[in-house]
Amino acid sequence: MDLGIAGKWALVCGASKGLGLGCARALAREGVNLVINARGADALEQAARTLIAENADRTSAGGQKGSKISVLTVAADITTEAGRAAVFSVAGGPGTDFDIVVTNAGGPPPGDFRDWERDAWIAALDANMLAPIALMRATVDGMAARGFGRVVNITSSAVKAPIDILGLSNGARSGLTGFVAGAARSPLAARGVTINNLLPGKFDTDRLATTFAAAAARSGQSADAVRQAQMGAIPARRLGRPEEFGAVCAFLCSVHAAYLTGQNLLLDGGAYPGAF
Repeated sequence: MDLGIAGKWALVCGASKGLGLGCARALAREGVNLVINARGADALEQAARTLIAENADRTSAGGQKGSKISVLTVAADITTEAGRAAVFSVAGGPGTDFDIVVTNAGGPPPGDFRDWERDAWIAALDANMLAPIALMRATVDGMAARGFGRVVNITSSAVKAPIDILGLSNGARSGLTGFVAGAARSPLAARGVTINNLLPGKFDTDRLATTFAAAAARSGQSADAVRQAQMGAIPARRLGRPEEFGAVCAFLCSVHAAYLTGQNLLLDGGAYPGAF
């Protein structure tokens, strides 16, 4: 299926690895020009080299050779004003005139809410609520003026099923979810701009491997035993793959998803037990 977005510009945050890289790869395959962002410069440059190599001889859906894509990198903390300014001013980029924005930032640490002072809450809100809103504020009016725009926020399955030790994430991401519910149904919807949230469950990423290792250390089990137990609790009996996540993201960014906005799409292999 041709997603109809070749030649457009996308900003993908947290794109050096994991789910962010999965989204960047899926968009690159569709001929989308990219500005990819992450804090680690070395991993980000490696990701860019991979994207360019994978698409060096890109062909269109009709079998015709397509033009090469641009992949620009900005190693910066997107949760800060300086980081966002760097993304919007990168040489050769579109400024704030992105057609697609994929927001993504690492979640705050787990813990007991009794131990969190105000600074911890503010940091969580800055990273997982206010930064995505700032990116939207900077880009959606331009999208509306051009008649096309896609925003995809990578949030968490914890928005649907909160996890007790992830209170900082539960609160901040739920705040973003509520904001999107209103913003997506504003006049932007009538001007070709959609805003949706992607809620990942357990995906096979470095972050999850670190979580498994920490759980193993606490329980005295091996990391593999923890991994197998976690997979056993998922109806699909496996972890998700970043490329699967990226494919869904790319579809949400496509011309075919123009009537889908303000939604929370849960990708968790069936782990969430509810009907709604």
